[in-house]
Amino acid sequence: MLLAIDAGNTNVVFAVHDGAEWRGRWRIATRPDRTSDEYAVWLLTLFQHAGLKPNDILRCVIGTVVPAALYNLRRLCREWMDCEPLIARAPLDWGFDIRVDRPEEVGADRLLNALAAHTRYGGPLIVIDFGTATTFDVVHSDGSYLGGAISPGINLSIEALHKAAARLPRIGIGRPQSVIGRATVPAMQSGIYWGYVGLVEGIVSRIKAEYGGPMKVIGTGGLAPLFAEGTLVIERTDPDITLEGLRLLAERNPSSVFHQSALRDPLRSDSD
Repeated sequence: MLLAIDAGNTNVVFAVHDGAEWRGRWRIATRPDRTSDEYAVWLLTLFQHAGLKPNDILRCVIGTVVPAALYNLRRLCREWMDCEPLIARAPLDWGFDIRVDRPEEVGADRLLNALAAHTRYGGPLIVIDFGTATTFDVVHSDGSYLGGAISPGINLSIEALHKAAARLPRIGIGRPQSVIGRATVPAMQSGIYWGYVGLVEGIVSRIKAEYGGPMKVIGTGGLAPLFAEGTLVIERTDPDITLEGLRLLAERNPSSVFHQSALRDPLRSDSD
């Protein structure tokens, strides 16, 4: 079985794939100082509920945009799963060209989304990920990654609005029934929700114009279904794109089983 770990700025998602389907998905708040033992106590308890054991895991793959979290996630795989994890990075075999100026700067999540979305839906396409940041990733018809756009995520915008304006409260995100808010909270909800719908529609329109042809648009991330309700430009939502990307990347780049004796090798480095 494969343990896939998607470490984002807000949450770390752990998922197990048995070769045919995902057997379980669990998430925990991202905290770079969380130790491998803390992860293990939490994760192995969830494994028991799913009828899984650590020795069921034969491969591990990690994708992260939080470099400080990588050390302990890697130790989790080595010490508790007895596997050397594959780390999602640009130099691996992705099966497509990364046509940007600095491939090493592209977030692993964006490449994983491109890999899985093109495999599932073909191309050309745009993948919109509603996460801590809202990202727009452009994939050519042959699967090549062409770059994209990054904007602040919805929750970041809500928090910034609350902190910067003394009289504006912290609000939850939802789809307002009316664009014209008749009180402060409905007005804020309208500005956030319809403002982001406008951002999505505007950037998608400009990407398509620059690309010069029709493109599929796929939404992912926890808030994708909510925003898909407010616009016709998002053709499909898919919550599993990043995890599926990790699975596909692991298939393309088989990793070897990690032996515990290597932990005692003083020449082995955890910094790479």
